[in-house]
Amino acid sequence: MAVTRAQQPVATTALPLPVRTRLAHPALLLTGILLVALNMRACLAAVSPMVGEIQRTFGLSATASGLITTVPVLFQGVGAPLTPRLTRRFGTERVVLGAVLVLGAGVLLRVLPSVAALYAGCVVIGVAIAVLNVSMPGLVKREFPDRAAAMTGVYSTTMLVGATLAAGLSVPLEHALGGGWQASLGTWSLLALVAAVAWLPQVLRSRQERAAVAAPTGLSAGAAGGQAGGQAGGQAAGRAAEKPIEGIWRSPMAWQISLFMGISSLLVYTLVAWMPTILADHGMDRGEAGLVFAFSNLVQVAGAFLVPLLAGRMTRQRGLAVAMAGLNGLGIALLLIAPVSGAWVSATILGVAQGGSLGLGLAFIVLRTGSAAGAAQLGGMSQAVGYLVAAAGPVGAGALHQLTGGWTATLVLMLVLATVVGAAGWGAGRNRTLG
Repeated sequence: MAVTRAQQPVATTALPLPVRTRLAHPALLLTGILLVALNMRACLAAVSPMVGEIQRTFGLSATASGLITTVPVLFQGVGAPLTPRLTRRFGTERVVLGAVLVLGAGVLLRVLPSVAALYAGCVVIGVAIAVLNVSMPGLVKREFPDRAAAMTGVYSTTMLVGATLAAGLSVPLEHALGGGWQASLGTWSLLALVAAVAWLPQVLRSRQERAAVAAPTGLSAGAAGGQAGGQAGGQAAGRAAEKPIEGIWRSPMAWQISLFMGISSLLVYTLVAWMPTILADHGMDRGEAGLVFAFSNLVQVAGAFLVPLLAGRMTRQRGLAVAMAGLNGLGIALLLIAPVSGAWVSATILGVAQGGSLGLGLAFIVLRTGSAAGAAQLGGMSQAVGYLVAAAGPVGAGALHQLTGGWTATLVLMLVLATVVGAAGWGAGRNRTLG
């Protein structure tokens, strides 16, 4: 895939040109993005096969166990609106590095032998993922302006690859390491450390570029004045292009995108938390239930990659959004009617629908905005609203199960919500740009 990087101000500086060239190499940027994306779902998916063991370790109720997956989602909503302010103040590259390091710390905090540490780690993980969720669409919009939808597909696919690996490897890691669920979940902090190291060149590149603009050297006075004027004009044009979207919280389309993402995420996180348990409660072997869940995550990869590519080739994405909602409803209906005999078919359909909905929701952020700043602003709103909505899923499903003693009411309610997703997607898929 050819890479089109955003134009940067040119200045003659005392910095060694070969070093700057190496740091600006597109392969480093792609590697950094992909490794960061691997972390953005892995630590959430890894905990799902371990919920039962964590519940037994601390003697948690079903509702309290649901909070293990609900708390990170809730704090993704809480942390999202703060991210655009952080990126404006510190720069996207430094914010991403800090978020990855905080994510690794949260993973380690979550496995300490205390209920308080368990939930505190969930809070830290949620905030760190919120920052990454909002930063990445703006970064992709800035660095790949002509291929934003395609690159959204690439990094959303990578997110789901991380989730699939985590879901499939959690139990084998537990057996291999011999340290229980704590050792298995704690291992994923190493992935965050690798991503942080891979992202360092982007932080250094950003610092060098800021220094080159702020303090040009080796120029004649006339050349310096001409360059300063050119930079001032370029910066003024940049500020105009990066003007925030006015009245975004009053925009019907922004709310439609937010609800599409939020309710789609609610369906995803509810099944991330409870799908293996639903299957096991209907008589499926726990090991097979874990395989079905991992397979569903694997199929999500195809949806997350292909749907944004299709979206980028369309002027309107209404039909695509409704199709994703319909597939969600079909998969949930099969889980309701034939939870064991239809499990693999349901997992396939849900995988396509959930991966496609994730990719399409992220594609909406870059397709419905005209600048990186606008993408970050819409991402902050849609993910704040979206994840606050999604947070109700796992704990609500656990509470409803505890109240009714079964999963029928939960699945019927999810069917109703799938229709709401279709209505929101119909509005979000219009050919309009915010701002």
